Amino acid sequence: MYSSQFPEDNDKAQAGSITLTDDQGRSLECYVEHSLSVEGQEYVLLLPVDSPVEIFAWQGDDEEEEAILVEDDTTIEEIFPTAQAVLSEQNLALKNTAYALTVGGELPPVEESELFTLEIEDEDADLEPEQLQLLATFYHEEQEYAIYTPLDPLLFFARFTKSGQPELLSPEEFRKVQPLLEEQLFNEVE
Repeated sequence: MYSSQFPEDNDKAQAGSITLTDDQGRSLECYVEHSLSVEGQEYVLLLPVDSPVEIFAWQGDDEEEEAILVEDDTTIEEIFPTAQAVLSEQNLALKNTAYALTVGGELPPVEESELFTLEIEDEDADLEPEQLQLLATFYHEEQEYAIYTPLDPLLFFARFTKSGQPELLSPEEFRKVQPLLEEQLFNEVE
């Protein structure tokens, strides 16, 4: 998954859609934001139809509290029913989709007091802090969890295989073709 500064196409009605599938058979319905061909390979920039969410576990005491992203499938499976119930109170449907958890439904308006800034530490990349909107909090076995949605769109880059199936680019492949894709996207925007 990759956040990006590429321009968004707000006319979703005209955009096509593609379904990504992961190794576990889960699917993720995405709008095709942009498609382009680079050196004979067809690439697509995809935006999930539903809003992505991330679940964090709060660790430590009040003064030194730290948010830890829950990525373990076993933990997600364990807390999923509770998270689903809490979000359903806001008419949001939590889905365990491919590559990211998502929610269907209308997100609440963004309130400054509900924002959380996540500092991403990566020695290889100079990454901007990510702003997240709090959707809900809940407890499971005395552990506090919080469900957030990123304010910036979550974008995926995929290519089409010889059989015509979309395949997500690995981080290594993305880094290799990123300059070519950005150049072509920016040239097409101008």
